[in-house]
Amino acid sequence: MGTRMSFGLTVRSPKGRWITNLSRGFSLFVPPSPPLDPEKVKELQRFITLSKRLLVITGAGISTESGIPDYRSERVGLYARTNKRPIQHRDFIQSAPIRQRYWARNFVGWPRFSSHQPNPAHWALSSWERLGKLYWLVTQNVDALHTKAGSQRLTELHGCMHRVLCLDCGEQTPRGALQGRFEVLNPTWSAEAHGVAPDGDVFLTEEQVYSGYRLILTAREKKLPIAILNIGPTRSDNMACVKLDFRCGELLPLLDPH
Repeated sequence: MGTRMSFGLTVRSPKGRWITNLSRGFSLFVPPSPPLDPEKVKELQRFITLSKRLLVITGAGISTESGIPDYRSERVGLYARTNKRPIQHRDFIQSAPIRQRYWARNFVGWPRFSSHQPNPAHWALSSWERLGKLYWLVTQNVDALHTKAGSQRLTELHGCMHRVLCLDCGEQTPRGALQGRFEVLNPTWSAEAHGVAPDGDVFLTEEQVYSGYRLILTAREKKLPIAILNIGPTRSDNMACVKLDFRCGELLPLLDPH
Protein backbone atom coordinates (compact mmCIF):
# COMPACT_ATOMS: atom_id res chain seq x y z
CA MET A 1 0.00 0.00 0.00
CA GLY A 2 1.29 3.50 -0.72
CA THR A 3 0.39 6.63 -2.74
CA ARG A 4 0.12 10.44 -3.20
CA MET A 5 -2.24 13.42 -2.75
CA SER A 6 -1.81 17.19 -2.83
CA PHE A 7 -3.29 18.25 0.50
CA GLY A 8 -1.98 17.79 4.05
CA LEU A 9 -3.57 15.84 6.87
CA THR A 10 -3.79 16.11 10.62
CA VAL A 11 -4.59 12.93 12.53
CA ARG A 12 -4.60 11.98 16.19
CA SER A 13 -2.59 9.07 17.52
CA PRO A 14 -3.99 6.62 20.12
CA LYS A 15 -2.17 8.59 22.83
CA GLY A 16 -3.92 11.81 21.83
CA ARG A 17 -0.99 13.45 20.05
CA TRP A 18 -1.82 15.36 16.90
CA ILE A 19 0.42 14.56 13.96
CA THR A 20 0.46 16.87 10.96
CA ASN A 21 1.58 16.18 7.39
CA LEU A 22 3.65 13.13 8.31
CA SER A 23 3.69 11.74 4.79
CA ARG A 24 4.80 14.83 2.89
CA GLY A 25 8.47 14.63 3.70
CA PHE A 26 9.02 11.19 2.19
CA SER A 27 7.61 11.47 -1.34
CA LEU A 28 11.08 10.45 -2.58
CA PHE A 29 10.14 6.83 -1.81
CA VAL A 30 6.54 6.99 -3.03
CA PRO A 31 5.86 6.45 -6.74
CA PRO A 32 3.62 8.97 -8.52
CA SER A 33 -0.05 8.12 -8.71
CA PRO A 34 -2.93 9.33 -10.90
CA PRO A 35 -5.49 11.81 -9.54
CA LEU A 36 -7.87 10.29 -7.04
CA ASP A 37 -11.17 9.14 -8.55
CA PRO A 38 -14.03 10.21 -6.22
CA GLU A 39 -16.19 7.34 -7.44
CA LYS A 40 -13.48 4.84 -6.53
CA VAL A 41 -13.27 6.39 -3.07
CA LYS A 42 -17.01 5.90 -2.69
CA GLU A 43 -16.62 2.27 -3.69
CA LEU A 44 -13.90 1.76 -1.10
CA GLN A 45 -15.97 3.54 1.55
CA ARG A 46 -18.91 1.26 0.77
CA PHE A 47 -16.59 -1.75 0.98
CA ILE A 48 -15.44 -0.63 4.45
CA THR A 49 -18.95 0.19 5.65
CA LEU A 50 -20.37 -3.19 4.62
CA SER A 51 -17.47 -5.20 6.06
CA LYS A 52 -18.35 -7.05 9.27
CA ARG A 53 -14.97 -8.75 9.94
CA LEU A 54 -12.43 -6.64 8.07
CA LEU A 55 -9.02 -8.22 7.45
CA VAL A 56 -6.28 -5.85 6.26
CA ILE A 57 -3.01 -7.06 4.72
CA THR A 58 -0.15 -4.56 4.44
CA GLY A 59 3.20 -4.64 2.68
CA ALA A 60 6.25 -2.46 2.31
CA GLY A 61 4.35 0.28 0.46
CA ILE A 62 2.49 1.38 3.59
CA SER A 63 5.80 2.35 5.20
CA THR A 64 7.23 4.41 2.33
CA GLU A 65 5.50 7.49 3.73
CA SER A 66 7.41 6.90 6.96
CA GLY A 67 10.71 7.12 5.08
CA ILE A 68 11.37 3.41 4.50
CA PRO A 69 11.75 2.59 0.78
CA ASP A 70 10.12 -0.50 -0.66
CA TYR A 71 11.68 -2.93 -3.12
CA ARG A 72 9.74 -2.96 -6.36
CA SER A 73 8.14 0.46 -6.94
CA GLU A 74 9.00 1.84 -10.35
CA ARG A 75 11.89 4.35 -10.25
CA VAL A 76 11.88 4.75 -6.44
CA GLY A 77 12.08 1.15 -5.17
CA LEU A 78 15.39 -0.42 -4.14
CA TYR A 79 15.41 -2.67 -7.21
CA ALA A 80 15.33 0.45 -9.39
CA ARG A 81 17.93 2.42 -7.41
CA THR A 82 20.60 -0.16 -6.54
CA ASN A 83 22.18 -3.36 -7.82
CA LYS A 84 22.68 -4.70 -4.29
CA ARG A 85 20.96 -7.96 -3.45
CA PRO A 86 19.82 -9.44 -0.13
CA ILE A 87 21.38 -12.08 2.01
CA GLN A 88 19.01 -15.02 1.69
CA HIS A 89 17.75 -16.88 4.75
CA ARG A 90 19.23 -20.21 3.66
CA ASP A 91 22.68 -18.65 3.23
CA PHE A 92 22.36 -16.88 6.59
CA ILE A 93 21.60 -20.18 8.35
CA GLN A 94 24.35 -22.17 6.63
CA SER A 95 27.30 -19.77 6.73
CA ALA A 96 28.91 -18.05 9.73
CA PRO A 97 30.80 -15.52 7.53
CA ILE A 98 27.53 -14.58 5.82
CA ARG A 99 25.85 -14.10 9.20
CA GLN A 100 28.75 -11.88 10.22
CA ARG A 101 28.38 -9.82 7.06
CA TYR A 102 24.62 -9.53 7.57
CA TRP A 103 24.94 -8.32 11.16
CA ALA A 104 27.66 -5.85 10.20
CA ARG A 105 25.32 -4.31 7.67
CA ASN A 106 22.37 -4.45 10.02
CA PHE A 107 24.43 -2.88 12.81
CA VAL A 108 25.15 0.12 10.59
CA GLY A 109 21.54 0.46 9.42
CA TRP A 110 19.77 -0.07 12.76
CA PRO A 111 19.94 3.46 14.25
CA ARG A 112 18.20 4.96 11.24
CA PHE A 113 15.82 2.06 10.67
CA SER A 114 14.64 1.99 14.29
CA SER A 115 13.99 5.73 14.35
CA HIS A 116 11.18 5.66 11.78
CA GLN A 117 7.69 6.44 13.07
CA PRO A 118 4.16 5.48 11.98
CA ASN A 119 2.46 7.59 9.34
CA PRO A 120 -1.26 8.43 9.09
CA ALA A 121 -2.05 5.07 7.47
CA HIS A 122 -0.68 3.15 10.47
CA TRP A 123 -2.56 5.42 12.88
CA ALA A 124 -5.80 5.06 10.89
CA LEU A 125 -5.67 1.25 10.98
CA SER A 126 -4.95 1.32 14.70
CA SER A 127 -7.97 3.57 15.17
CA TRP A 128 -10.15 1.21 13.16
CA GLU A 129 -9.11 -1.61 15.49
CA ARG A 130 -10.06 0.38 18.59
CA LEU A 131 -13.42 1.24 17.04
CA GLY A 132 -14.12 -2.44 16.37
CA LYS A 133 -14.07 -2.12 12.57
CA LEU A 134 -10.75 -3.87 11.89
CA TYR A 135 -11.00 -7.52 12.94
CA TRP A 136 -7.36 -8.43 12.22
CA LEU A 137 -4.25 -6.94 10.63
CA VAL A 138 -1.64 -9.03 8.81
CA THR A 139 1.61 -7.37 7.78
CA GLN A 140 4.53 -8.55 5.71
CA ASN A 141 6.63 -5.74 7.20
CA VAL A 142 9.26 -6.16 9.92
CA ASP A 143 9.52 -2.47 10.85
CA ALA A 144 7.16 -2.58 13.90
CA LEU A 145 5.39 0.59 12.74
CA HIS A 146 1.95 -0.98 13.25
CA THR A 147 2.93 -1.85 16.83
CA LYS A 148 4.29 1.66 17.39
CA ALA A 149 0.90 2.98 16.26
CA GLY A 150 -0.87 0.80 18.83
CA SER A 151 -2.18 -2.10 16.73
CA GLN A 152 -2.65 -5.25 18.82
CA ARG A 153 -4.78 -7.59 16.71
CA LEU A 154 -1.74 -8.15 14.55
CA THR A 155 0.15 -10.96 12.83
CA GLU A 156 3.69 -10.22 11.57
CA LEU A 157 4.19 -12.81 8.82
CA HIS A 158 7.95 -12.40 8.64
CA GLY A 159 8.66 -11.54 12.26
CA CYS A 160 9.94 -8.17 13.43
CA MET A 161 13.39 -6.58 13.25
CA HIS A 162 12.86 -5.24 16.77
CA ARG A 163 13.12 -8.79 18.18
CA VAL A 164 16.00 -11.23 17.66
CA LEU A 165 15.87 -15.00 18.33
CA CYS A 166 18.93 -17.13 19.07
CA LEU A 167 19.31 -19.92 16.49
CA ASP A 168 20.59 -22.31 19.18
CA CYS A 169 18.36 -21.84 22.23
CA GLY A 170 15.52 -19.66 20.89
CA GLU A 171 16.04 -16.91 23.47
CA GLN A 172 14.44 -13.61 22.42
CA THR A 173 16.42 -10.38 22.72
CA PRO A 174 15.26 -6.82 22.00
CA ARG A 175 17.12 -5.57 18.94
CA GLY A 176 18.06 -2.35 20.76
CA ALA A 177 19.82 -4.35 23.49
CA LEU A 178 21.75 -6.30 20.88
CA GLN A 179 22.91 -3.03 19.33
CA GLY A 180 24.54 -2.12 22.63
CA ARG A 181 26.35 -5.45 22.75
CA PHE A 182 27.61 -4.92 19.20
CA GLU A 183 28.97 -1.52 20.16
CA VAL A 184 30.84 -2.92 23.17
CA LEU A 185 32.33 -5.78 21.17
CA ASN A 186 33.32 -3.57 18.21
CA PRO A 187 34.39 -0.23 19.75
CA THR A 188 36.63 0.85 16.86
CA TRP A 189 34.60 -0.46 13.92
CA SER A 190 32.62 1.99 11.81
CA ALA A 191 31.03 2.17 8.39
CA GLU A 192 28.75 4.52 6.50
CA ALA A 193 25.15 3.63 5.79
CA HIS A 194 23.93 4.47 2.30
CA GLY A 195 20.19 4.17 2.73
CA VAL A 196 17.99 1.67 4.51
CA ALA A 197 15.78 -1.21 3.42
CA PRO A 198 12.40 -2.51 4.61
CA ASP A 199 14.14 -5.00 6.90
CA GLY A 200 16.78 -2.68 8.32
CA ASP A 201 19.70 -3.77 6.15
CA VAL A 202 21.82 -1.07 4.57
CA PHE A 203 21.67 -2.18 0.93
CA LEU A 204 18.98 -4.78 0.61
CA THR A 205 16.38 -6.06 -1.81
CA GLU A 206 14.35 -9.23 -1.72
CA GLU A 207 12.71 -11.93 -3.79
CA GLN A 208 8.98 -11.93 -4.39
CA VAL A 209 6.98 -12.42 -1.17
CA TYR A 210 4.20 -14.94 -1.62
CA SER A 211 2.83 -15.52 1.88
CA GLY A 212 0.53 -12.48 1.82
CA TYR A 213 -0.55 -13.37 -1.71
CA ARG A 214 -1.70 -16.77 -0.49
CA LEU A 215 -4.13 -15.02 1.85
CA ILE A 216 -5.61 -13.21 -1.14
CA LEU A 217 -5.97 -16.50 -3.00
CA THR A 218 -7.74 -18.00 0.02
CA ALA A 219 -10.15 -15.06 0.16
CA ARG A 220 -10.97 -15.53 -3.52
CA GLU A 221 -11.57 -19.26 -3.02
CA LYS A 222 -14.01 -18.44 -0.21
CA LYS A 223 -15.67 -15.83 -2.46
CA LEU A 224 -14.87 -13.02 -0.03
CA PRO A 225 -14.73 -9.45 -1.39
CA ILE A 226 -11.25 -7.96 -1.85
CA ALA A 227 -10.23 -4.29 -2.03
CA ILE A 228 -6.71 -3.14 -2.98
CA LEU A 229 -5.06 0.22 -2.27
CA ASN A 230 -1.66 0.32 -3.98
CA ILE A 231 0.20 2.53 -6.43
CA GLY A 232 0.80 0.43 -9.52
CA PRO A 233 -0.36 -3.05 -10.50
CA THR A 234 -0.33 -6.07 -8.18
CA ARG A 235 -0.75 -9.79 -8.85
CA SER A 236 -4.13 -9.60 -7.10
CA ASP A 237 -5.75 -6.83 -9.14
CA ASN A 238 -7.95 -9.21 -11.14
CA MET A 239 -9.37 -10.60 -7.89
CA ALA A 240 -10.39 -7.26 -6.38
CA CYS A 241 -13.82 -5.71 -6.51
CA VAL A 242 -12.23 -2.33 -5.71
CA LYS A 243 -8.72 -1.15 -6.70
CA LEU A 244 -7.34 2.33 -5.99
CA ASP A 245 -3.94 3.72 -6.99
CA PHE A 246 -3.31 6.23 -4.26
CA ARG A 247 -1.21 7.10 -1.20
CA CYS A 248 -2.69 5.13 1.69
CA GLY A 249 -1.36 7.54 4.33
CA GLU A 250 -3.57 10.27 2.91
CA LEU A 251 -6.60 8.24 1.89
CA LEU A 252 -7.20 5.89 4.85
CA PRO A 253 -7.66 8.69 7.42
CA LEU A 254 -10.40 10.12 5.20
CA LEU A 255 -12.53 6.98 5.34
CA ASP A 256 -15.25 6.50 7.91
CA PRO A 257 -14.68 3.14 9.67
CA HIS A 258 -18.24 2.93 11.02
